[in-house]
Amino acid sequence: MIPMRNTWNGWKTGSSWFAVLMIVICIGMAAVPAYAGPPTDSMKTTIDEVLRIVREKELKQPEKAEERRLLLEKVVAARFDYAEMSRRALGAPWNQLTDQQKQEFVDLFRRLLTNSYADKIETYSGEGVQYLNERTEKEYAEVRTKVLSGKTEIPLDYRLINRADDWRVYDVVVDGVSLVNNYRGQFKKILSAASYSDLVDQLRKKSDKLKAP
Repeated sequence: MIPMRNTWNGWKTGSSWFAVLMIVICIGMAAVPAYAGPPTDSMKTTIDEVLRIVREKELKQPEKAEERRLLLEKVVAARFDYAEMSRRALGAPWNQLTDQQKQEFVDLFRRLLTNSYADKIETYSGEGVQYLNERTEKEYAEVRTKVLSGKTEIPLDYRLINRADDWRVYDVVVDGVSLVNNYRGQFKKILSAASYSDLVDQLRKKSDKLKAP
């Protein structure tokens, strides 16, 4: 079971879920089934590139820490559709936002997620990940994996959408629970008691707090 004890003004941030997601991307050996299709191949491409960056000796130097983080964020951003994740996480209120507000929300949500996993990648000592299978339906796909850590096995599934012949992640399901749905419930709770501006302010403060040394 993934720990979900961190709270953000009384509600869960979900940062530990995304940390597990990023941990999977930084694991060494990955068993890929012979029947894997384009969605699984896309995930493996991202994993291989992140591994290259993580293992680069020169980038392990303390003075290269910021450069290394930026490189990792760039690779992850190329695979994860933060705009789609943000739209689904916010839910119906998304349709009431201006284009400028939507972009602001996407930027803040991306910062929250990336700041949540940045410092956790280096500390992971798990044993591996298994690619179990994938299923596709029109422009959607799900790649099922299992994270191995000691005696613990954590089911982790990637949900992807095809964008211009490129598979992009829009949700991650950890041990049967959707990251996007988790955030949607939390955002809905905040908006029922406060304004959208308050939600944005909380997103900004939480993200800044996570980034602070």
